[in-house]
Amino acid sequence: MPTTTRALQRAMVRVVDLGTVLPGLRLVMLSPLVARPGYWFASLCGLVWGGILSRGRLARAGGVIVARGCPRWAFGRGGTTIGAVYLTHDNDSAHVLQHEAVHRAQWKHYGLTFIPLYVAAGPVAELNRFEVEAGLEKGGYR
Repeated sequence: MPTTTRALQRAMVRVVDLGTVLPGLRLVMLSPLVARPGYWFASLCGLVWGGILSRGRLARAGGVIVARGCPRWAFGRGGTTIGAVYLTHDNDSAHVLQHEAVHRAQWKHYGLTFIPLYVAAGPVAELNRFEVEAGLEKGGYR
């Protein structure tokens, strides 16, 4: 893992730890009044980013908005969900979309807090609680 990636992960772990030390902060950040607007903002960013990079090839499928045809440098692995939008080149089987729909629900629950939580959960899918919850097999990790 590159040094900058490790540094980012350590920083995100500190942010997550801060929520543990200050339980009130955790309650506020996970409150629907804070999390839901974060989800909407992330979805808007995903729509703009995905709309531009997919040249408007957006469609609802499997519980997410799929931006197909995005360049491979625009997302991680086979695709990335940002809010309600799944960015991919062509990795959009029914199983993958079920996996990504769980990530959409996670975004909806955690809002922008999902970013540090996901990064702090680590890059190894089998150890990342969000990937495990979404289903490793459906996500193509097994």
